[in-house]
Amino acid sequence: MTAVMTAETQQVPEKRIARSERVAALAQRHGALAVLLIAIAVASLVFDSFATFDNVTGISIQSSFLVVVALGMTFVIITGGIDLSVGSVFALGGVVAAWASQYGFVPALLAPLLVCGAVGLVNGLVIAYTGLAPFIVTLASLLGARGLLLAITDEGAKTYLVPRDSTLLDLGRGTFLGFGYPVWLAVLLCVLGGVLLQRTRYGQGVYAIGGSEDAAALMGLPVARIKVLTYLLSGLLAGFAGALNAARLGSGVTILGVGMELDAIAAVVIGGTLLIGGAGTVSGTLCGVLLLGVIQNVINQIGNLTSSVQSVVSGAFLVVVVVTQSYLSRVRRLR
Repeated sequence: MTAVMTAETQQVPEKRIARSERVAALAQRHGALAVLLIAIAVASLVFDSFATFDNVTGISIQSSFLVVVALGMTFVIITGGIDLSVGSVFALGGVVAAWASQYGFVPALLAPLLVCGAVGLVNGLVIAYTGLAPFIVTLASLLGARGLLLAITDEGAKTYLVPRDSTLLDLGRGTFLGFGYPVWLAVLLCVLGGVLLQRTRYGQGVYAIGGSEDAAALMGLPVARIKVLTYLLSGLLAGFAGALNAARLGSGVTILGVGMELDAIAAVVIGGTLLIGGAGTVSGTLCGVLLLGVIQNVINQIGNLTSSVQSVVSGAFLVVVVVTQSYLSRVRRLR
């Protein structure tokens, strides 16, 4: 009788731990979506103009460029890395696209992909084959891409304009069902990115490297090649986002992209991707970007707050998310 009671008492804590693990995993994966829905509901009740179609489309188009950049950052962070160059690469892609638009629509898209893809490729090769820290390598690329941008534009004195008859403008300013083409392209890229991450050997390799690079190598995974492809993907997406932004604005603006890498990192982490790597989803990143967009819009709705308030709120929110993720990770490791 005593043995039976001892077995039963041992099972109770195990069941509680298993339940805690499930709750922690659920919160880690879908916490950003829950907070986003709550924020939207509260903002809709407080501000009459928040839930209007014009405001919704405004938030979506403003967030679409960050979505594309943060998509690439998601893959990088899941591997346990970081890419600080995406803000400068974003601006570089816009300037190159505006410059190349004088030669036609195809060069306007291919040129930024080639240039920005080359930056990402160099990042990946150096990180994968030299063992240098991604933070240092991509910080150098941030400075290098910004320097190249200034060289192309004569220290920022020259602004390249997209010709008025260019098809590139239609890509940036056209709409479908009321939403701009950049929004639909961002959604399409997120769908493709989700499939790539969840349904391919490459995506599983990204998760494996983030979980344990040594274990991934012992499993026979091509760790170096996966890293190179990941940073290449990040560069391509940042460059494409810059080209879309140039198409939207009709010019290559040199001062854009400053601090964008921090926004992308914040959105990815808020979306549930662990900074230590090994866990994360594209859908979570999408929710993270939209949540930052909603916060910015609410601050604008209030009207008497400066833009710096958004940075303070976003930073405080990011600290809360990181601390919460750390706690949830410890809960999931109890067993």
